[in-house]
Amino acid sequence: MERPAELVIWRGGSGPAPAGARIYPTLREALAAARDLTADPDALPWIVTEDGDILSPHWIDRNRPPGRRPCRPV
Repeated sequence: MERPAELVIWRGGSGPAPAGARIYPTLREALAAARDLTADPDALPWIVTEDGDILSPHWIDRNRPPGRRPCRPV
């Protein structure tokens, strides 16, 4: 949780290229930023960890803290 991670934002239904990417100092911060995207229904956050693990929007939603809204509409 305390190692760097990259948050990549894809847009639902709008072409093959990601809409944006940013490297965060920690996975914890990348997860928080992904969860903050709830206001944008087209944002599909993916996270790539420093070790190469890929966290999908569904994984991010399933592993959110209790009481937090999902990062994407269900």
